[in-house]
Amino acid sequence: MSVRIPSVPESAWFKSSYSGGNTTECVEVAVADGTAVLIRDSKCPAGRRVSVPPQAWADFVASLHG
Repeated sequence: MSVRIPSVPESAWFKSSYSGGNTTECVEVAVADGTAVLIRDSKCPAGRRVSVPPQAWADFVASLHG
């Protein structure tokens, strides 16, 4: 089964403000048309991406603030 992951401009991607300065262990996130949150490895921006519903991402981030 193939799932289409939306594309976003390169300028849409951002890293957490908690990311280390050496860029060795980081993910980047982008919001695609409000329908999906995309996640990728900052060390391999052309690699695979994960797409999750916005509410799932919001729930994940909220759980980190526990």
